Amino acid sequence: MLTAAKGFLRRYGFVLTAWKLNLAGAMEFRMSFFLTAGMMMLNNAVFLFFWAMYFQRFPLVNGWSLSDVMMVWAVSTTGYGISNVLFGNALRIANLVAGGDLDAYLIQPKPVLLNLLVNRMSLLAAGDLLFGLITYGLFGDHSLPGIGKFMLAAVFSTLLFTFFHILTQSLAFYIGNAENLGYQFFIGFVTFSTYPTDIFKGMGRILLFTVIPAGFISYMPVGLLRMPDGGFVAGLLLVTAILGISAIAVFYKGLARYSSGNRIGMKS
Repeated sequence: MLTAAKGFLRRYGFVLTAWKLNLAGAMEFRMSFFLTAGMMMLNNAVFLFFWAMYFQRFPLVNGWSLSDVMMVWAVSTTGYGISNVLFGNALRIANLVAGGDLDAYLIQPKPVLLNLLVNRMSLLAAGDLLFGLITYGLFGDHSLPGIGKFMLAAVFSTLLFTFFHILTQSLAFYIGNAENLGYQFFIGFVTFSTYPTDIFKGMGRILLFTVIPAGFISYMPVGLLRMPDGGFVAGLLLVTAILGISAIAVFYKGLARYSSGNRIGMKS
């Protein structure tokens, strides 16, 4: 067991190193970092302000209260923040493919996808992460089970955001310049992950739990935090696993089609 742990650390220790270097790089420009994160927090707060005004007039919307919507935003922004702080290149795969910039990752003896993902941190996402944690701190259940369920929801949210971004961004391997398409998928996923799922009916609801699985994120405050639903949790596990396997498979199959950009350079 100890030998296996040492082997794992040797193989994947570069991930921790990359995260530390990303944070150190951000801290070199502290003012920019805090201003960027602060503006994102303010942007999110504006949306919640309008939700609060809406619920003052309509206390319940299809069974959802203001506290449920606050938890939707807490789970969504925390998951999005963690995803893009730790795996900041997930949303830049299409750009890197189009520019032939994957060469530097291919020449290193490290897992290509993992190495690619951890080599960048999003400053904007740091604001989302902090905003999500503050929102949970203000409106969430602070009991030990409540904190545990929120942490589990944040993990699932992080995985869904990361895998979905990898999958949609990897379309660049197959259809060429997919930056705009990937961005539209990103906007749709983020937008729908912050709305109560029960306001959608019929085909729209089906799409939210299949093609754009943002419904699993926005439903977590009810299906996982408020009234734990075993069927929902099982479906969440299954969808996360399918999405993850599909994203990794699509990326590596597309990587076999990748044409080098003939860039001379190396990532440390």
